[in-house]
Amino acid sequence: MSHSTDILPFMKMHGLGNDFVVIDERGTPSRLTEGIVRAMADRHRGVGFDQLAVLSDSDAADVHLTFHNADGSTSAACGNATRCIARFLMDESGAAALSLTTDRGTLQARDAGDGLTSVNMGQPQLTWEAVPLARDVDLDALPIDGTPVATGMGNPHCTFFVDDVADVALEARGAEIEHHPLFPERTNVQFAQVLGPDHLRMRVWERGVGVTLASGSSSCATAVAAHRRGLTGRAVRIDLDGGTIHIDWREDGVWMTGPTGHVFDGEWHL
Repeated sequence: MSHSTDILPFMKMHGLGNDFVVIDERGTPSRLTEGIVRAMADRHRGVGFDQLAVLSDSDAADVHLTFHNADGSTSAACGNATRCIARFLMDESGAAALSLTTDRGTLQARDAGDGLTSVNMGQPQLTWEAVPLARDVDLDALPIDGTPVATGMGNPHCTFFVDDVADVALEARGAEIEHHPLFPERTNVQFAQVLGPDHLRMRVWERGVGVTLASGSSSCATAVAAHRRGLTGRAVRIDLDGGTIHIDWREDGVWMTGPTGHVFDGEWHL
């Protein structure tokens, strides 16, 4: 696909209201800079997104994905964006399954039927060095008020289990925990409420973004944390501000199943 050098085509997508700009660089040299990422992220003067994802050619899989946060920083994992892109690629090729490489490794995706898409986000990282944490502490009971759980999903997560997520001052608490000294690379923050042995209600503060309606990697981390704490089984339904996602921690990794939305296609003038 050839384009004028001063025009950058993009797609706007969302998974449960967790929204993305997707740039397809397959077969083309990259023109993306950190400045362009930040300009596009501006919800008033740009396009607005929680994450920006770039598709590029991969020798090892159907496509390679790179993720950028709204502040220009990069992330190795973004579950909802991976699911949206997998759906786009399956619609494009007619395939019912595909593989995608990320900085985290190779992820498998498949059509789950009824318009739903499943992605295997890989095994959780359950050592303090891998999350990463600043020092060796108990991952299931961090020395932070509220004794949260730490989980790595290619990015760091800190999950609090509370009686009522509606009572949490998400903006204040999220910002504070994101920059906690125990997390040298900052962290995503979740507050989860157990509704049943296979049902959670969760709200998310995303690293480098802020409050988001949903987060795939956060949902995976919360499901893992809830099972490790003995609060739920390995398969859970999670109700987020933006809708419902299903997580199943299996032998081969953490599978995430949910809906996707392709909102519009656009052109960014460089």
